[in-house]
Amino acid sequence: MSLDEIKDVPVPARDAEAQDVPPTTGGTWAALRPLLLRLHFYAGLLVAPLLFLAATTGLLYAGSWQAERILYSDQLTVDRVGGSVLPLGQQVKAAQSAAPEGKVLGVWPAPEAEATTRVIMESPGLGEGETLTVFVDPYTADVRGQLTTAGDALPLRAWLSEFHSSLQLGEFGRNYSELAASWLWVVALGGLALWIGRRRARKADLVLPDRKATGRRRTLSWHGTVGLWAVAGLVVLSATGLTWSKYAGENIGQVQDRLGGATPSVSAKLDGAASAGSDEHAGHVMTEDMEMPPPPPTADVGIDRAVAAARAAGVTESLRVTLPAQGKGYVIKEADKQVPVHLDTVAVDPADGRIMDELRFADYPLLAKLTRFGIDLHMGQTFGIVNQLALAALAVAVMFLVGWGYRMWWMRRPTKERGLSFGRPQPRGAWRRLPVTALLPLACVTALVGWFVPLLGISLLVFLAGDIALGFAAARRRAKAPQQA
Repeated sequence: MSLDEIKDVPVPARDAEAQDVPPTTGGTWAALRPLLLRLHFYAGLLVAPLLFLAATTGLLYAGSWQAERILYSDQLTVDRVGGSVLPLGQQVKAAQSAAPEGKVLGVWPAPEAEATTRVIMESPGLGEGETLTVFVDPYTADVRGQLTTAGDALPLRAWLSEFHSSLQLGEFGRNYSELAASWLWVVALGGLALWIGRRRARKADLVLPDRKATGRRRTLSWHGTVGLWAVAGLVVLSATGLTWSKYAGENIGQVQDRLGGATPSVSAKLDGAASAGSDEHAGHVMTEDMEMPPPPPTADVGIDRAVAAARAAGVTESLRVTLPAQGKGYVIKEADKQVPVHLDTVAVDPADGRIMDELRFADYPLLAKLTRFGIDLHMGQTFGIVNQLALAALAVAVMFLVGWGYRMWWMRRPTKERGLSFGRPQPRGAWRRLPVTALLPLACVTALVGWFVPLLGISLLVFLAGDIALGFAAARRRAKAPQQA
């Protein structure tokens, strides 16, 4: 029998409870490994269902990009590519005629020859974050349709995005999503350390599953090798997912701001306009000591001249135009997020078409660039279909890893006991084997990470409390056993 086979032999019930403190042999890794095993066990057992849900909904979202092109092809594409494109102003008027109750907020000129122009409107009866998008044929000004959208997401992808982030359960669901993202990197990196630190007869077994193995060893081989290949992507998904979260995301934003990595924005304020502050979504409530805001600009060169000025300034790819608001001019930005990205922005004075301010993506702080790339990778935009296929593969990998983990847990159960029984974790008390030089830094890092990622810290405390309760219960059973004997 090999060493791996010996490790896979189920531990009898009384022996498992009696081994509160494993023998102190070996170095720091020998002491740390049982602690990682116990943490990986609890995290996998209790958080794995959340990870499975996140992976399932993420798999659906990864396919939504292609699905919406098929489902909404009538709105997204024209019947025939014409010889010349009509002025944007004429296309906007056609959209206004089709949806007279809407107020035009922005225009997204057709990015490709066969694509339609999107006219973004604010319309009564829509939910928070929703807009009405009218799709216009740029060659004929015919309206191809209207859809309720959220950002650039059409109804299908908008629904799947919300389903992935909250299971359509509101704030409660968002906490589920943040908890899954908080634990994903811990489970992934912990599993990586355990897999690399495992003894094996062949080095190839590190990166390839052992096809000769049987039973639990075979399952473990697949679990470990697939996890090894997927770990980098899982950590990136976890980190970028946390940037959207409520609690950890706020802490990440504060750190990024303090390090000078906040995402910059172009200044579109007109001369003489009151300062709008940094919060564009603040409430517009007037008090007696406040000055009236300036009226909207009366002189307007029009959207076509504004776009021409932006193109002359080098802002040319996949444009998104925000119309002038109170005290502000046109904001015209690129939204081509595929490598090489085009994300430059300019502000145009509506009075004379002058470029008031410009912001180049090359001038973004490094942290802001990394954040942008990370978010777009998470959403499947940076490398197009390749990116979306990679996300789908990671989602499937997580689903299999969770399934294999539960299978190993079931296979570890004591088979000679009557009744329903389950696999047991590593014996408790493993932290006592750690030397002080390793225990203190580990405790400090754990406390810091638990504070920075609050749902991780809270759930870790719940695990600890539950583990202590199980320890007391096991101690009481052992104390009663001699009396009953």
